[in-house]
Amino acid sequence: MTDAFTKMIQQMMEQGQEMVRAFNPALENMSVKGFDQLFPTMSKDMMEMWFGKTFNREGLDAKTRLLVTIAALTVLGAQAEPQLKLAVRHALEAGATEREIAEVIWQMSMFGGLPAMQKALEIAQSVFAEVQEKDA
Repeated sequence: MTDAFTKMIQQMMEQGQEMVRAFNPALENMSVKGFDQLFPTMSKDMMEMWFGKTFNREGLDAKTRLLVTIAALTVLGAQAEPQLKLAVRHALEAGATEREIAEVIWQMSMFGGLPAMQKALEIAQSVFAEVQEKDA
């Protein structure tokens, strides 16, 4: 990588770390060591989307972004189960309540259908139970 590209990646990773801390303060810092080896063909636009300009923009706080993400993943249905689990967990960590998460999922029944909503609620309930068990 060129020095300019390395510096750009470092800046995006720092922005990404701020985003990660907003979503989940318990997560450790991300490391850029070896990042270029993991993703040697990743485009600059994709890197910017993931670590800076798109997901880390001003306008929506972490909680709202995660609730929107939960809505989208609910509509996608069962194919997004692992991602939905993570989004629910991170939404809780960003300050969303179980009720807010359930309401977002319920709202998506109009767009994703009842089976997608039911599956998403089951996933969310399992995450709620895991978090409650861990906190007990």
